[in-house]
Amino acid sequence: MTESEFLDLADSTLNRIETCFDNLNDQDVVDVECKRNGNVLEIEFIANGSKIIVNSQAPLQEMWMAARAGGYHYKRVGDEWRNTRDDSEFFAALSDVATQQGGAPVKIG
Repeated sequence: MTESEFLDLADSTLNRIETCFDNLNDQDVVDVECKRNGNVLEIEFIANGSKIIVNSQAPLQEMWMAARAGGYHYKRVGDEWRNTRDDSEFFAALSDVATQQGGAPVKIG
């Protein structure tokens, strides 16, 4: 994948995440505030102040996620972002950590 292709894909991934959380917030599923600054998306859970940070790493062509549970790196494999350590899928992992941090079942993707 070229750098330009990666940047477009990373941007669309961050937009997708932000849209999903905005919709969940609007539906009163979870109270979050999303802030985007370039390639960094900060998702703050209002009830407890915890955050999930998702950002792209262009030099490595990876998406990174930092949450209370730890830090995770994802590479593109086919049509999915897959964890570089355990091969888990990004949106499933994001849903899990958001559920843990937000206190309500969250499905992102």
